[in-house]
Amino acid sequence: MYDLIIRGGRVIDPESGHDGVADVAIQAGTIVAVGAGLGDAAQVIDAGGLVVAPGFVDLHAHGQSLPADRMQAFDGVTTTLELELGVWPVARWYEEQGRAGRTLNYGASTGWVFTRIGAMTAQQVEASIEGMGRAMRDPRWSSAAATAAETEDIIARVRQGLDEGGIGIGFPNAYVPGAGAKEMSALCRLAASANAPTFTHIAYMSNVDPRSSIEAYTRLIGFAGSTGAHMHMCHFNSTSLQDVEAAAELVRTAQAQGLKVTLEAYPYGVGSTVVGAAFFTDPEFPQRTGGGYDTIELLQSGRRLADRDDLLAAQEQDPGALILWHFLDVDVTPRHRDLLDVSVLFPGGAIASDAIAWMIDGAPYTGDAWPLPDGVVSHPRSAGTFTRFLSRWVRERQSMPLIEGIAKCTLIPAQILEAGTPQMHRKGRIKPGCDADIVVFDYADLRDMAEFSAMNRPARGMRHVLVNGEAVIADGYLRPNARPGRPVRREAR
Repeated sequence: MYDLIIRGGRVIDPESGHDGVADVAIQAGTIVAVGAGLGDAAQVIDAGGLVVAPGFVDLHAHGQSLPADRMQAFDGVTTTLELELGVWPVARWYEEQGRAGRTLNYGASTGWVFTRIGAMTAQQVEASIEGMGRAMRDPRWSSAAATAAETEDIIARVRQGLDEGGIGIGFPNAYVPGAGAKEMSALCRLAASANAPTFTHIAYMSNVDPRSSIEAYTRLIGFAGSTGAHMHMCHFNSTSLQDVEAAAELVRTAQAQGLKVTLEAYPYGVGSTVVGAAFFTDPEFPQRTGGGYDTIELLQSGRRLADRDDLLAAQEQDPGALILWHFLDVDVTPRHRDLLDVSVLFPGGAIASDAIAWMIDGAPYTGDAWPLPDGVVSHPRSAGTFTRFLSRWVRERQSMPLIEGIAKCTLIPAQILEAGTPQMHRKGRIKPGCDADIVVFDYADLRDMAEFSAMNRPARGMRHVLVNGEAVIADGYLRPNARPGRPVRREAR
């Protein structure tokens, strides 16, 4: 007798190509059989009329917490990873997550930014996007090239983080314009030797030369070719801006030559970061990005900035304050929607949320209340990235078959990581021997519900979400005490 059978659902496994009615049997948190007539189980989920798919793997989720896990569970996520920014110290972060208990599987890369802050300044900051923003009070780590001794210290810290299980190296290069090519090359060589991907926010976000997005992508592809490192490009949509078609051609050419270059995107024309980000301070920001300072919205208050003086005042008040950046107007401008499509539909590209922390009164919300209290805000992508993609691009617009859409949420992100993190061979698939990270959803009802006017609405359509065989959502309801999440870590070589 099995622990659990999910019976009679439309089982979709993007690796094998299976798309048909079947049962899925689970024992001790592992899928043990897929087929018909599998026998009895202590528990049965009737999945008739529902889709049964691997749990979604989010490569890019900031602000991990209990509330964040719960909101992402309703979006179908079973594994949530902080890879672009990363963390430091790595071992301590994993220990803290384990003690706290997590609803979803969790993991992080080694945070190069935080090793730089530690090596080049006296600041001690939390390994978070807000902590990085607050570290701009002493910006030398961001604006200056590291000395030879500092570079050696940075590389030693990053190597330690990899040895402690960090899933590659987080390279948010745009926040560190002072970093030199020698430092970056040395770190890429380290990544290649350790078989560890890099997760890169490209150096420049601009449609104007010099220091254009095209220059940044060419530089990143050059690192892949010259060092052998796997360069993964984060949020391809927001960093390419209106040059995404040319950037996509660069990536296709690099991949055709066999370079280790991969990418991800989220299905929104609005980004988010901290107001203290160095690229906002550029006096030519409006000309470079094609939008004025009114495209920058303070997350907590909803106020749009008026001009550069307003920006500088906001940076002085709280450089770690989260903002929304309206870089494309996809609801109004058809051309902008076409540009977003290039990144979201890129063949072999992953869907990733770039989720940010849930905030209340200017501070991260980490409470246990469910539903989330009124006044708790975040970017809607923190609640609805994957359901938005599957409902709007796949179901409504029929941009691709459902099995291909699910692959972009499951198998493709798992494959990006599995060379250096063998655990990921057991995720993103529905087959015997894989972890029982499974979503059961009503495809017709699937829908993101979070909006910029109501950010804390959970997505709709997930009937059951299992993490390591344990339900975190059952019959459409959250199981608030469920903590089945396990760490995902790179294996040290």
